[in-house]
This record gives sequence, C-alpha cells and structure tokens, in this order.
Amino acid sequence: MTAITPIASLNPPASSRAWLSTPHPTLPILATATGTSLRIYSLNSLTLLSTITGGHKRSIRSCAWKPDNSDTPIIATGSFDASVGIWAQELDDSDEWRFAIVLDGHESEVKSVAWSTGGNLLATSSRDKSVWIWEEVGDDDYETVAVLQEHEGDVKCVKWHPEEELLASASYDDDIRLWREEVDDWGCVAVLRGHQSTVWAIDWEPIAGRDESVGSRLVSCSDDVTIRIWKKSPSNTERQQQSRLSIIKTSNAEEWIEEAQLPKTHVRTIYSVAWSKESHRIVSVGGDSKIVVYEEDKDNPKGWRVVAVLDCGHGEFEINHVVWAKAKVSNDSVQEVIVTTGDDGEVKIWTVS
Repeated sequence: MTAITPIASLNPPASSRAWLSTPHPTLPILATATGTSLRIYSLNSLTLLSTITGGHKRSIRSCAWKPDNSDTPIIATGSFDASVGIWAQELDDSDEWRFAIVLDGHESEVKSVAWSTGGNLLATSSRDKSVWIWEEVGDDDYETVAVLQEHEGDVKCVKWHPEEELLASASYDDDIRLWREEVDDWGCVAVLRGHQSTVWAIDWEPIAGRDESVGSRLVSCSDDVTIRIWKKSPSNTERQQQSRLSIIKTSNAEEWIEEAQLPKTHVRTIYSVAWSKESHRIVSVGGDSKIVVYEEDKDNPKGWRVVAVLDCGHGEFEINHVVWAKAKVSNDSVQEVIVTTGDDGEVKIWTVS
C-alpha cells in the first residue's frame, strides 16, 4: 500500500488548538487559523514568515485567500466573535498586514469563509444557521447581496464551485444545500440528503483532468463516519441543456444524486475532506487522528479504494482540517503534499508515495 510520510511540523507549534490551514492559490505561502491570530508560513522553507493579530476578539475559525491576480495577497477570516475580517499585505512590508475591513451581520460564531473563483463574491456561514454572500463593490467596500436561511442548524462549511457561481453549504442539520443566483435573487436549487448526522465539510472535484462526461461532483464527510460523492443527475443535465433552447425556464431546481460512498476506514467523526487537483485523490481526517487517502478505481464496483492510511497522525489529538498543497520538500523540488491541522496546535506536512 502507498505510504504517508512525515516531512515537517511547522514551528513553532501554536499554544492552542489550530483549526484550519489553507495554501495561497498562486504564491508559496500557507495561512493557519489558531487562537485570535493567523500564522503565515513559507511553503518553500517551511518556516514562519509572520503572525497576524489584532483584528478579532475571539478565536479565528476559518480563513480563505482571495483568488485574484493582484500583487497584494488578501485573506478573509471568520471568527467566533461573529465577525468576518478582510486583511491585505502591506505593499512596502511583507511582514505587515492591514486589517482592511470588518463585515458584521452574523449573530453567532462564523464557521466558514470562501471566495468565489472570480474573487468578487465572498460566502460566509455561521452557527446562526445562515449563509451570507457579500460582493466587492470597491476598494475595501463590500455589500450584502444575499442572506440564505434555509438550513435548520449550524452551517459548518461553504465552498464555491471551481468554475460556476454555484455555492455549496454543509450543516448540522445533516443536509448539503446548493445555491445559485436566479434573476438577481439567490435561492436553493438542490438539497443533498443521505448523511445521518452533521455534515462537517465538503469539497468540489477540481476542473483540471475531470471526466467531462461525468459532470460536476462534490465530496462530503460527516459525523456519521461516512464520506459520500455526489453528482448532478444525468437526466437533469440533459433537461438543463434542453432548457437553454427555450426562452421560458420552468424551474431552477437541480437533481443531484449520491454516486458513491468511500470505503469506511475512520472510527470517529470525519471533520475534513479534500480533493486533489494534481493526483485527483481524496484525503480525509477526523477525530480518530487518522489520515486516509482514497483513489478512484473504475474497475471496482464501489468506485473507490483506500490507497494509504496513517494512524495517530497527531498522536492522541483530533485532526481538524486537511488540504492538498504544493511545497518544496527536498533538493529544491516542489511536489504535492498533504497539510494537516490539529487540536495539538500542530501543522504537519506529509507526502504520499
């Protein structure tokens, strides 16, 4: 079986729980949310570059880099103080970050933040059961374009489709909802039901290398210890193509179906799942401190197989988040790595080979 090999633990470790780490889409840097601060690490030297503090009164739960082509990195943060922050790196000092703006509106802890692929829309979700969509209308100026309140529980995660302005949200109510804008108004176009407990995280299949005949797919993980793959129903795709030929669209509803369940390997809550842009593998982590890597196998009736398992990735501590990234690991070679973030305050880098 393929091996998951430790490369480094990013130092110094945080003194409190680390919630999430996210790589910049184009630059070799990684942001980690821990306590009331963000830590920025180099993915070349695997060292700490700077620590961002002073914007939030309570712990930062989530962060996301803005995917634009500007020379100034911008990152959004969601906090337990119910606010969302937008930070920009100072042009004349790469170690300094400016707290550009605070977005208020949520009534409770902000659990997730996500930028649309174009970078003009920011989605945020909260324990208050709502999803907000903000639009950038000028420098350091954002306005609310939608407040979506159809979930019946804490909304744990939001993720934008990598190509379309289609937003997915996962909730304590066991459901995944998909949202689109229709005639200047955002609405729910699909509810994905199947999980028997809280859906903690979701991730879209990357566009590059995707089988176009299959269409868009989404992976989800849950407190019910399952990982599920969802796809748009082929019949629905055909109806959508036909509807483009018609002036009158009778319904904006979309039919999504469960395509597969990944082999059960975890024994406790699965908190995070990520789909690789390079290898197209899926990795999961959770409360059992396992790291599990899956690979699609079209010759397998179940569709997927486990290719690597590592027990006790963070010792006895829960692993809160996992993401694929590119890092310089040896002989100045840059390769795909797994980044895990845990309750022990550690951020760890792993290779799969």
